[in-house]
Amino acid sequence: MFVSFFPRPKLFFLSAAGWSLALILFWFFAGAELGALVGLPPDAPGTPPIIGIAVLWSKPFLWFYIYYALGVALFFGFWRWFSPHPWQEWSILVSSIIFFLIYFNVQISVAVNNWYGPFMDYVQGLMGGTTNSTPGEFYRGSASFAWLALVGMNVSVINAFIVSHWIFRWRTAMNDYFMNYWSRLRHIEGASQRIQEDTMRFSQIMEDLGTSFVQSIMTLIAFLPVLIGLQKHITELPIIGAVPQPLVIAALGWCLFGTLAIMIAGVKLPGLQFRNQRVEAAYRKELVYGEDHDDRAQPVTTTQLFENVRRNYFRLYGHYVYFNIVRYTYLQADNIFSFIILGPSLVAHRITYGALSQISNAFGRVTNSLQFLLNSWSTIVELQSVHKRLRAFEATLEGAPLPDVDRHYLDRKAAGVAEKDQPAI
Repeated sequence: MFVSFFPRPKLFFLSAAGWSLALILFWFFAGAELGALVGLPPDAPGTPPIIGIAVLWSKPFLWFYIYYALGVALFFGFWRWFSPHPWQEWSILVSSIIFFLIYFNVQISVAVNNWYGPFMDYVQGLMGGTTNSTPGEFYRGSASFAWLALVGMNVSVINAFIVSHWIFRWRTAMNDYFMNYWSRLRHIEGASQRIQEDTMRFSQIMEDLGTSFVQSIMTLIAFLPVLIGLQKHITELPIIGAVPQPLVIAALGWCLFGTLAIMIAGVKLPGLQFRNQRVEAAYRKELVYGEDHDDRAQPVTTTQLFENVRRNYFRLYGHYVYFNIVRYTYLQADNIFSFIILGPSLVAHRITYGALSQISNAFGRVTNSLQFLLNSWSTIVELQSVHKRLRAFEATLEGAPLPDVDRHYLDRKAAGVAEKDQPAI
């Protein structure tokens, strides 16, 4: 799944994570200051943020774009020399473009959050009669948001187009890789389906899950400093009282609670999803045989196979009942959690409408990024089940034992047990 698209996957991903961490740390401790050497210095401490779209081509941003490009070029150059791979332009260079566009959209979200504060305070002044203004001033302020939203929307469309092509290249790499070894893989139950359908599903899931994970990490990196800066408006938490870094502690505690709850509730789902794939494959295979052979797909056989499908789906539905109760209860509570946190400060008149909007938005962004596992658990379950099916291919090519469920199938097939008599495991 990975060796077909990435050079030496384990070492590659470790090096990518290490290099990314090194670049991030260097940027915060020294890299941002180096822009002054080329006339692109960082903003001086205490400088108010630029409001509106102009921030995207400010000097600190332009220097970061250069810094990012240099980091990618060094990483790509190393792997091109160290371990050439036919797909490395897509797996490294195009991946870096996708990451940059995700980062760019996250920065647009930060710019929107900075816009909230002064504009919402301005709206509060208009509503309270303490601010004098004109329609032209109001619409100019609104236009600042409109430009950010327009750019963000178009960047998202472009990135979705690039990601779709990137994912299909990955599927192509997997397909070509497995087909090169078809003679060794064809004996595995459902081999044709695994190559045609499971590689497609794996790539589609990775498109959704991978981009969501990267966006969650970048959102956390971008908004956590914003949330820390906004804590000056908050002095205490409900029940707990005064604590250092109250918003950060509240966000981490709330997300940890939700993630643990959803993981415990959904612990049985991956195995059930995998079993469903097996009984579906057995039913579909018998129907395919019935297209060419009159003695196959007889009513007794298909009824038994579909009964296996029904039984497994009903088991899955039952487990999803309590899983969804836990998940949706938490998500509904999450909608008002930030207001509960801000309650004491709101009652004490310490927060303006602009600050409330900024804190709510930043808090929601941080908690949503920390809730990646919670929001993606159903997708992760499906990915695990697909991975188990494709893992049989990799085990065969590596000379390793097949997964237990595939060995069980082959053992029973060798013993002459018909597919319709295979248990719904």
